[in-house]
Amino acid sequence: MSCQEVLEFWWLLPTCLALLGYGRSLAGVTRAQRAVWVKARIVAVGQPAHGASKRPGIPVTIAFQDPVTGQEFTLPNAGRHGDVIQEAWVGREFEVRYPPGQPLRFAVVLDVAGEKNGRGGPDCAVILLLIGLVIHATVRWGYPWALLGFGALLIALAARSRDIRMVSARNALLASAVAVPASVVAVTTDVYADDEAGDIVNHAPVVTFTTREGTHVTVLSREHIPDPGRSLHRALTMHYAPTDPSVCTPDRAADRRSGARSVAFVAALLLTGVAAVVVGAVGLA
Repeated sequence: MSCQEVLEFWWLLPTCLALLGYGRSLAGVTRAQRAVWVKARIVAVGQPAHGASKRPGIPVTIAFQDPVTGQEFTLPNAGRHGDVIQEAWVGREFEVRYPPGQPLRFAVVLDVAGEKNGRGGPDCAVILLLIGLVIHATVRWGYPWALLGFGALLIALAARSRDIRMVSARNALLASAVAVPASVVAVTTDVYADDEAGDIVNHAPVVTFTTREGTHVTVLSREHIPDPGRSLHRALTMHYAPTDPSVCTPDRAADRRSGARSVAFVAALLLTGVAAVVVGAVGLA
């Protein structure tokens, strides 16, 4: 069998990986399914140093109890364990996971949707398979099949996108937002090298505010603050959702525009996918 003939069966690899992953998920033996999942809470909140990197997020100390031994753990976290925390206050709860018997290897998981079933890997394998099939169809049968495949991929991506639901939920929470005074207590700085544009400097202000219930909140604000590099000690007005202070913004109008752009992008993906499928179908007719 020649090398070209072997390459004809490229699809076997991602297919086998996807089937193996889904099989492991159904059997409940993926790493995420074997991990211990517990509820953790923030017991202390630090502050990023002025001029430091934003990558570690807000340094916090969290506490959780091992359900097996009953032992309580109080451990520091500054972006080294799982998801980065960008909105922090004492008492905030989220889930952490760790290998059985190894709570010191905990990982913060702020968005558990799709995490506990262990299907992230096989889902990626399926996406690679579909992309490969589109390329294969293009080479083998020409542009009409390429348009059909490309359009189907875009439609699937748009249908699976969570952006619209997230924007809708955020807008609903901010509809009853409470406005309180806030201030910038530090500004993080990150420098990215670019061969053409030179060094690119990115600033993210660290904002603090106190809710009407007396909860002191620290937020790493990545957008909607003008001239962030010069915003240290600037007084702001922060709008937050009463039921969830992590949903907050210093500029509600800008926040709505950002959400509208996300929705428009998903809609554009869907329309482009439908148009590609129609053109491809006409080409085959």
